[in-house]
Amino acid sequence: MSSIITRIAVLSVALGLAVMMISVAVVVGFKNQIREKVTGFMSDASIKALNSNFSAESTPFSLTEALRDTLDNDQQIKSWQAVADKGGIIRTEEAMLGVILKGVGRDYDWSYFSSRLTEGELPSFSDSATSNQVLVSADIAAKLRLSPGQALRMWFVDGENKQARARKFTISGIYETGLVEFDQRYVFADIRHVQKLYNWQSDQYGEIEIRLKNPKQVRRFDDDLYFRLPAQLDLKTTEESNPQIYDWLSLQDMNVWIILFLMVFVSGITMVSTLLIIILERTSAIGLLKALGASNAFVRRVFLLRTYRLLGQGMIAGNLFALTFIYLQSHFGWIGLPEESYYLSKVPVELGFWHFALINAGVFTVWSLALLVPTAVVNTVEPSKSIRFA
Repeated sequence: MSSIITRIAVLSVALGLAVMMISVAVVVGFKNQIREKVTGFMSDASIKALNSNFSAESTPFSLTEALRDTLDNDQQIKSWQAVADKGGIIRTEEAMLGVILKGVGRDYDWSYFSSRLTEGELPSFSDSATSNQVLVSADIAAKLRLSPGQALRMWFVDGENKQARARKFTISGIYETGLVEFDQRYVFADIRHVQKLYNWQSDQYGEIEIRLKNPKQVRRFDDDLYFRLPAQLDLKTTEESNPQIYDWLSLQDMNVWIILFLMVFVSGITMVSTLLIIILERTSAIGLLKALGASNAFVRRVFLLRTYRLLGQGMIAGNLFALTFIYLQSHFGWIGLPEESYYLSKVPVELGFWHFALINAGVFTVWSLALLVPTAVVNTVEPSKSIRFA
């Protein structure tokens, strides 16, 4: 019977460890790719005017020379760019759609959108004249049946005169990021259009997007730069500006901890049961060893070494299966996802060395400690009784 149980135990350990590693790899990959998408679309941090306005309308502030120097001389900043948003309505012959016109300058970093371009080309802005080219999302293009090269008319409300103002644009390209909340709203255009719609000066903007050399240090950067900004300006990280996305990502950590606990518990119980069955089947052998002078510690060590060998076999098999799955999924993406629900088209997997090492070391330690419990049965075996009834 013990031979069947040992095979089940090895399989349980292999499956448990594989499930744990794959779960961690999926959650880590999921969180990293979503963060990359959000910060690629927006930025790592942003500077805005300090107010309680939560609408799509931007509150202006002046980009002074002192502010430029502060941003240019900060060693943590990789790049920064001034932008502004204006709410508007796209109107075609068949439909209307509310969007946000995001005005960007000639120096805007298009590296993220260049890899998300599905049709056409990126807008080209110059210093000499205001460009009428715009970049729209695939979601907006599908709803309004738009294509590159097509004329696009947008309507805006003048905040001062309360009158409608129209602008005619030309679609240069179509992008798709998979971030439905952003793809449904944003149209990119020359920032000078937004400044004219607001009647701003050329040095007035609605927001400064900041990209860091080390995005992982964004909280430290936030605490440092905030106190060096003028009192009328506010600095927020992308996580603070989009809490609904990051709170959703944080919930995934709880799922992983539950999976880890269940897998460690179930596989640990299986190993403990296996060791107990092995000990009970060999009660007579334990009695004989004790009769020959073996100590309880020596007998317990014999059974533990036997069980550790089974544990090692299961962990090796589990590691091989998990690493093979992670490699194949990361390169071929066989398992897909509905992008409108998860922001990604395939299951992401990322497993760093430290995740791999900590999972293996942690589960081996927990299971090893659990195996000490059934070996206590060895102490209760009396040689006279076990040999007599063998």
